[in-house]
Amino acid sequence: MQREIIHTDRVPPARVPLSQAVRTGGWLFVSGQLGMSPATGRLVDGGIAAQTRQVCENLKAVLEAGGSSLAQVAKVTIYLADLNELMAMNAVFSEYFPRDPPARTTFEAARLVGDARVEIEAIATV
Repeated sequence: MQREIIHTDRVPPARVPLSQAVRTGGWLFVSGQLGMSPATGRLVDGGIAAQTRQVCENLKAVLEAGGSSLAQVAKVTIYLADLNELMAMNAVFSEYFPRDPPARTTFEAARLVGDARVEIEAIATV
């Protein structure tokens, strides 16, 4: 099965060795996205809601670069710095997945890269 590396300049470059996404066998595996602004390369201000919005925009950009979309996401894994922020994250997440949301697992992580509040990875069909 062929494996294709996906990259877009519409999200900040990773500072660690990873691919933004890998497309193989009709599936797109998107690496965890943080609430990093493409313009500044830093986490957006505004707490969990603002970071969740930027995470979803970054996911959308990588999905589109890989020939997919938010509507084709089958599964997400969400990592939160604090589960007490789950409801605020869900409010924004629901705007991006208003109907038939993907399967999902959510964890509280001891610490996320760059002290982010949220990180989301996705698996989508192409």
